[in-house]
Amino acid sequence: KEALAEVERRIKALQDEFDETNQRKEDLARQVDDCAKKLDRAQKLMSGLGGEKSRWGEASQTLGHIFTNLTGDVLIASGVVSYMGPFTQVFRDRVVEEWIKLCADYKIPCADTFSLVATLGDPVKIRAWNIDGLPNDSFSVDNGIIISQARRWPLMIDPQMQANKWVKNMHKEHGLAAFKLSDGDFARVLENALQFGNPTLCENVLEELDPVLEPVLLKQ
Repeated sequence: KEALAEVERRIKALQDEFDETNQRKEDLARQVDDCAKKLDRAQKLMSGLGGEKSRWGEASQTLGHIFTNLTGDVLIASGVVSYMGPFTQVFRDRVVEEWIKLCADYKIPCADTFSLVATLGDPVKIRAWNIDGLPNDSFSVDNGIIISQARRWPLMIDPQMQANKWVKNMHKEHGLAAFKLSDGDFARVLENALQFGNPTLCENVLEELDPVLEPVLLKQ
């Protein structure tokens, strides 16, 4: 019986050792699997970072060109905002080409192809304008930038009422006051809007304006 008990103790000890070794084997297998997954993710990350390196290199080069051409681009953008509002896209492009040549003659660095959106545009703001009803074509977006950047009040020739819809949607939450000069109380509406800082939209403007608007229009 003592010999049997000794054998059973040895068997139990061997079984415990076997179980412990088996558990270590399973732990090592899990660690191997975990290391394999980490290695795969690390390889994917390294591959992605390699692409980011080239992308950031291109972005850095592009920003370098933009920084170099900033003076001329802003100069041309100022001219477009100040003078090109009433003209068609074809005429604007022709004048901008002449300005680019003049910048080259005077050694002012500027981009070979000028874009008002690239120089003064804000993609987030432009997207909001499109949601509010501004057409997505480049001419309309340029007009939106001119309106937002100009110091003078904009006069919009709007036969299709696109600008009217855009302005009303854009300033609807800010208490836009819309009026016509034929309204009997337009002066009171304008006065209240100016007093409380609300945006105003004067619709159906003809060749002549009421003299009461002159102090407002002359203020820049």
